[in-house]
Amino acid sequence: MLTIEGLTIGYRTKGKQTVVASGIDLSLQEGELVCLLGPNGAGKSTLMRTVAGMQEPLEGRVLVDGDDVHDLGARERAKILAVVLTERVEAGLLTSRALVGLGRYPHTSWSGKLSAKDHEVVRDAIVRVGAEDLAHRYVGDLSDGERQKVMMARALAQEPRMMILDEITAFLDLPRRVEIMRLLRRLARETGRAILISTHDLDLALRAADRVWLLPKGGTLQAGAPEDLVLSGAFESAFASEGVDFDATRGAFQVHRHFVGEVELVGDGLPAQWTARTLEREGVHVWSGAGPVPSTRVIAEGGDPVGWRITGDGQETRLSSLYDLALELRRRFAATDL
Repeated sequence: MLTIEGLTIGYRTKGKQTVVASGIDLSLQEGELVCLLGPNGAGKSTLMRTVAGMQEPLEGRVLVDGDDVHDLGARERAKILAVVLTERVEAGLLTSRALVGLGRYPHTSWSGKLSAKDHEVVRDAIVRVGAEDLAHRYVGDLSDGERQKVMMARALAQEPRMMILDEITAFLDLPRRVEIMRLLRRLARETGRAILISTHDLDLALRAADRVWLLPKGGTLQAGAPEDLVLSGAFESAFASEGVDFDATRGAFQVHRHFVGEVELVGDGLPAQWTARTLEREGVHVWSGAGPVPSTRVIAEGGDPVGWRITGDGQETRLSSLYDLALELRRRFAATDL
């Protein structure tokens, strides 16, 4: 449906070109949710604006069903592409239903009056995003999460072939981010629309996206299933920077830490797993079984309530929380650079 051929993105100022990324060849299929990921400054917003027809490419073409989006008029482009941006929309005293109705603009006559079919499309869009209870509320009174639902309904009301959403989860709390990503995946499947979203939320993208477009700073964009890009090492390369690693085992970033000591960890189940996380955060290495046994042992005891013991150097300390365990580790290892 969407085809990107030989695309070079960037800026022209005073006769000079600034290239942000080049050699981009991509496609986006119907019913597919694609997440655009990359470090700050890599050019994600520039690529999104170029794909949406809001910024001219330096080279190459962006085609939807064979038509170059940059050759289309605003009304024709709006029938193909719907865009939702991070910026807060100042809608005055518009109700949510009225704002969603604005999505019908490309399909109305010069008068802008909505037909019975237009009203039906608006109702369907509101229902699809689960915003029925917001329809009669003023947009200015909505929370960020509620507002983004209404903006997605407006985009749906355009009846586009493709939806482009730039960092729409940026200011939402975790439950709302999860909700929005699930909603986008469901919309892609149910409506058959292609959905492209840029995000910094790596974990949610790995779990929800059908494909990832990974744009490293100064590198070549790579595309594939999230798992393919993890296995190829593309994530680790794209986000490589001093002090940060991508943990392919957990699909998450971790910060380099100066290890201040080593302990033997005894226990199993959730208590042991979260104890290991605490040790990692405190810069304490968990003995892997190689080399001499450390003199300090941390025991995660199951039961209700969960408890911990630290033994070593003729001492035994009993603790009732991981917070207290962390404090004791700092004392024992005299950690000053964690």
